[in-house]
Amino acid sequence: MSEAQTVRLSYEDGARAVELARESVESYVLHGQREQPGSMRDAFYNRTGAFVRLTSTRGRGRVRGCAGSYKSKDQLGHAIVDAAIKAASGDSCGSEIEPAELQNLNISVCIVSNQILTNDPLNDLVLGKHGVAVDKGGNHGWLYPTIPIENNWSKEKYLTRVCRKAKLSPLAWQDEDTMVTLIEGQVFRERPDGGSVQELKV
Repeated sequence: MSEAQTVRLSYEDGARAVELARESVESYVLHGQREQPGSMRDAFYNRTGAFVRLTSTRGRGRVRGCAGSYKSKDQLGHAIVDAAIKAASGDSCGSEIEPAELQNLNISVCIVSNQILTNDPLNDLVLGKHGVAVDKGGNHGWLYPTIPIENNWSKEKYLTRVCRKAKLSPLAWQDEDTMVTLIEGQVFRERPDGGSVQELKV
């Protein structure tokens, strides 16, 4: 087992993480600039990974961007800014976020608290709790922890989809030379109705 520095955010810190992600997306999309975290909350000086996920509030709520890293050695505040910018860029889901989309985005942030290298992913994986990353032969892919719950996927389907994202065979997660990492963390997101930020509980 390899662990990130264990970080546990208060609700207030989590709400600020989402706010910082939105500020970073808006600064990048509207001005082409990198938002600076400024005077950060104490928790944001911890060195751990973060993911930012952008979904449209229109139609079926398709994913417009998702980026980040569970291995980040940056301070959390900077990791959030970097993930938000990459999620908003064309590097994420193929098309850059346009200014007109900003008011129709829902922003979610996952703060990494732990990484577990597993030899038995089917047994160790907890849907809704774990993000999953796979590495094999230079190929790498990961998926956000809330995705299998949103899509009603089984553990097998979740692992298969991660392998496909990594451009591996669907059953590569069963191979001995495939490294499967379970990513634990807290997920905070804007409420769909535009209300306050919520922390998703597993």
